[in-house]
Amino acid sequence: MVKIRLSRKGKKKVPFYRIVVIDSEKARDGKFIERVGHYDPRSKELALKRDRIEYWISKGAQPTNTVAKLIAKEGGQ
Repeated sequence: MVKIRLSRKGKKKVPFYRIVVIDSEKARDGKFIERVGHYDPRSKELALKRDRIEYWISKGAQPTNTVAKLIAKEGGQ
């Protein structure tokens, strides 16, 4: 199953997350299919590629709970 989830980047105690499309059996920071956005929890900066997210959801990708909340916060779905 394909998921849309967060992949952690940044150094210790300074997290930065990429929103990626990835096979659910891969590691959290493993090789992803496509990067569809990023989220910085410290500055609350959120950037999404809405058209690509909608494309992957139409193909059956499931967003995780956190990503679904971020998408809803951005104003969609």
